[in-house]
Amino acid sequence: MKKLQNCLYITKDGAYLRKELETLVIEQRVDGKKQKLMQIPIHSIGHIFCFGNIMVSPQLMGFCGENGTGLSFFNMFGSFQARVVGKQTGNVLLRRAQYKASDEQAAVIARSIIASKLRSSKNVLMRHSRNHGETLEVKKVVGRHKQIIEELKVQTDLDRIRGLEGEAASHYFSVFNNMITLKKTDFKLNGRTRRPPKDPVNAMLSFLYSVLGNEISGALQGVGLDPQVGFLHRERPGRDSLAQDLLEEFRAYIVDRLVLTLINRQQIKLKDFEYDVLGGVMMKDDTRKLLLQAYQSKKQEVIGHKFLNEKVEIGLLPHVQAMLLARHIRGDLDCYPPFFTD
Repeated sequence: MKKLQNCLYITKDGAYLRKELETLVIEQRVDGKKQKLMQIPIHSIGHIFCFGNIMVSPQLMGFCGENGTGLSFFNMFGSFQARVVGKQTGNVLLRRAQYKASDEQAAVIARSIIASKLRSSKNVLMRHSRNHGETLEVKKVVGRHKQIIEELKVQTDLDRIRGLEGEAASHYFSVFNNMITLKKTDFKLNGRTRRPPKDPVNAMLSFLYSVLGNEISGALQGVGLDPQVGFLHRERPGRDSLAQDLLEEFRAYIVDRLVLTLINRQQIKLKDFEYDVLGGVMMKDDTRKLLLQAYQSKKQEVIGHKFLNEKVEIGLLPHVQAMLLARHIRGDLDCYPPFFTD
């Protein structure tokens, strides 16, 4: 089992990262003078995430690439920009099998992933109903999710599978605000908006989706798969389509539940966000830190994995699912077992 190494999130605007022997040094200029903020052994870091105006030395970039330490860059909204990638790992035969499966098994794998996503979304809604009472709107969405899951079992047309996924997502987000129990006027999802997000809820969702999606990309590369060649999402230059495929399995269970918890526990407040002249919303520096700390804590939680019948840390789930997908593509498993919980 892969050890869950620490992820380092750099949100300090103007920070400079460099390599010093086998350590990572984080500096910042204060009143024209360099000030050392942190120095830690680099081998204890699994991934470095940089948000906003962060500078990194070429030596550190090369060291990360050589040693498999992830180094990713995001803008202040959390949108992915770039990633330092080292030498390609894995068997070329596995990647050839992946490309073949992308052409021949796309519908089969895509419908499994979407069925898993819908189960997770449905469970998030049902969990809220158990704790706060069921509304007619939520009951209808849960019912339609169940119907779509049954419809997916016999679907072989990829476009139809994508259409059902889109319909389910639209229904799910139409009742998302029902799960916000406090400060409803401050926190309201006005439909899914992205580049840039137009409200605080969208800002948090997009931010964490982006972070998790990039972690999944790293996990896929770790088992030798090509993160850009997927089954559900269409291939597009610069997009890690396979990572976006696997992200669907974790959106509701990891990200949506975490965002709802932070809002409903009033750990996040409206004053924690800023608006730009175009109406885009972004989190303040301390807010990003709070969100990332909560996300990192979530990753340490241990759950039972249905297929493996083992206890697994949530932060390891991308690596587990990448490994299971690689085993299926190699022919070791008859089908790909997506992640789901009851």
